[in-house]
Amino acid sequence: MAWGTILRLALVNLRRHPLRSLLTALGFIIAIGSGITMIGLVEGANSSIQGEIAALGTHIMVVVPGSGTLKGQHLGLGSLTTLTAEDAEAIRHECPSVAYATPWVRAAVQAVHANRNWSTAAIGVNDEFVAIRNWALERGRNLTPHEVRSEAKVCLLGKRVAEKLFGATDPLDRIVRVGRIPLHVVGVLAERGQTSVGDDQDDRIAVPFPLVQKRMLGITHVHMIMVSAWSDELLPQAKAEIAELLRRRHRLDPGEEDDFFLNSQEDLADMASTTLGIIQMLLGAIASVSLLVGGINVMNIMLVAVTERTREIGIRMAVGARRRDILAQFLAEAVVLAGLGGAIGLAGGIGLIVLVNRWLTGWQVVISGPAVLGAIGFSAAVGIAFGLYPAWKASRLEPIDALRYE
Repeated sequence: MAWGTILRLALVNLRRHPLRSLLTALGFIIAIGSGITMIGLVEGANSSIQGEIAALGTHIMVVVPGSGTLKGQHLGLGSLTTLTAEDAEAIRHECPSVAYATPWVRAAVQAVHANRNWSTAAIGVNDEFVAIRNWALERGRNLTPHEVRSEAKVCLLGKRVAEKLFGATDPLDRIVRVGRIPLHVVGVLAERGQTSVGDDQDDRIAVPFPLVQKRMLGITHVHMIMVSAWSDELLPQAKAEIAELLRRRHRLDPGEEDDFFLNSQEDLADMASTTLGIIQMLLGAIASVSLLVGGINVMNIMLVAVTERTREIGIRMAVGARRRDILAQFLAEAVVLAGLGGAIGLAGGIGLIVLVNRWLTGWQVVISGPAVLGAIGFSAAVGIAFGLYPAWKASRLEPIDALRYE
């Protein structure tokens, strides 16, 4: 019997019981739909995170203080106060692979202009911050080295802060009061938007770091040091140079644990990909279990169909149908059920991904070709695996016994 005829008969037989066929395929619809949706959302999240990291530049590193201890308890990264502005200056001038470096301190502040105020963050940096972050200025100019050294009362406003304090008015050359410190606005940073973890990059004020460090926080250390290598290829060499320099400056003995931690954007990208990859594997495993449940449902329904159509099988075999024709017929019905369910679930899952990304997350829509092919292929394979036994049972019926079946 030709395969075209077998498929046509399979569709005819499934249409005889539309509700039962739909309920049988529902397991595949839900499994494939939910699986492709979750995998697609993970792919979209990964693409968004990798895009944000790439926008920052993979040759960027941050140096953070190491972990301290208190009464035998480790306090975690950043608990030490060993990094200084002088460390950043030394990194900038003594590490050949380093292009830029800036100290970085952060303080929560209330910014005020006229009758408007806004709760934001003041970040203390030097004039190389915008070069490290590859951050364009929408208007005005950057901080100058002299302003940083002299602790000049100037600032760069993030886009959101500028809108909240000035509205449609040009903020250049205006005064913003942060605490008791009046700051002269010399520039406005271009809009960057939120990161994937919800951090609003535009909700901050960039100030010469000595002002934040000494006047706002009253500390002598810095929270971290941001560094940019000359290129991605020089990143490992820059890491080694910085580590050697800081160990020497902090007088650490050979074998003694570092009191700082180096982390690069490349490390963050790899970490994000690994984490999301594990999540994707777990979601795929859950979808596979759901497909297996759907396969068991197909097998049960096909066994019922074999019982209901025993006399039909006997008649077909009596008029010349071969056992392999009966086997192919019932196997085709199982595969069609699984394939149609998988196709409907796939279409629904893709539609849900588009809706979620467009209306909720704003991520780029990412639909993996291998995931789509894998979903359809695995769905059909499950249909074959679980439809094989009912089809084999139907093909092994004796024509006389089948014709006598009531």
